[in-house]
Amino acid sequence: MARAENPESDASLPIGDVAARTGVAAATLRMWESRYGFPRARRLPGGHRRYSELDCADIEAVVRERKAGLSLEAAIDRVLLASRAEEPSIFAALRRRWPELAPTPLPKYLMLQLSRAIEDECCALADRPLLIGCFQQERFYRACEPRWREMARTADAAIVLARFPEHLQDSTGGPIEIALDPRAPLLREWVIICDASRFAACLVGWEPVGQQVRDRLRRFETFWTVEPTVVREAARIALAAVTQAAPDLPLPAATELRRRPLAPESLRTLTAFANRMIAYIATATIPPDPSG
Repeated sequence: MARAENPESDASLPIGDVAARTGVAAATLRMWESRYGFPRARRLPGGHRRYSELDCADIEAVVRERKAGLSLEAAIDRVLLASRAEEPSIFAALRRRWPELAPTPLPKYLMLQLSRAIEDECCALADRPLLIGCFQQERFYRACEPRWREMARTADAAIVLARFPEHLQDSTGGPIEIALDPRAPLLREWVIICDASRFAACLVGWEPVGQQVRDRLRRFETFWTVEPTVVREAARIALAAVTQAAPDLPLPAATELRRRPLAPESLRTLTAFANRMIAYIATATIPPDPSG
């Protein structure tokens, strides 16, 4: 089903109307949201849930899959992966659904520091994370491959996407390499996702066209978040892109994502990560200006 440009722009249906239309009781919808993060309602300032026509279609699709014999988890996974496969850009999808994620232009050398802060905070908690990275070109990934191979050793799954010549599922336990189509919008994006039970964070950047600067000074329109529901949505979209690019590649992470508990929203966790991020940025070396 074709998705509207802004799927939440018509999120005006109260939960009672959705229950009447889909045949799923309001209490059941609330339980699904609490346990599985589905359906994800838009909340009014007073806390009331509002749903869109597309939310209703997804709920009805889950009901059909359940009648066909799938478990509730599997039915939700199938419907969400199918809908996220229509999202060619993580940056655009998250900005559309969470307009408050206002991007800031950042140079590449700072993007590297923020990425390492997320990666190291994730590893410091030793929390068996799901790690996903979009690296644009293969050479960018190869430059930090040793870090990612080490992180993959203690992760539930580590997946990297770039303009690789082919898909590679490393038998030694290294990251799964996913070759993106040269026309894929994700090849213009810098993405680091860490989805773990105690810590969730993602950094997403989009590179404007036609930059004529040194590599370390390339700028990205960037936002980052530690909000678990946003991080989980980024992971869903990325895994849908993986499934679309490599439909025959076994990918347990795509089917097991639903079983991963959402990280708690913790001020202490946010403070620890913010401190690490500030420390890493403070040690960043500004590349010299070649003009003078």
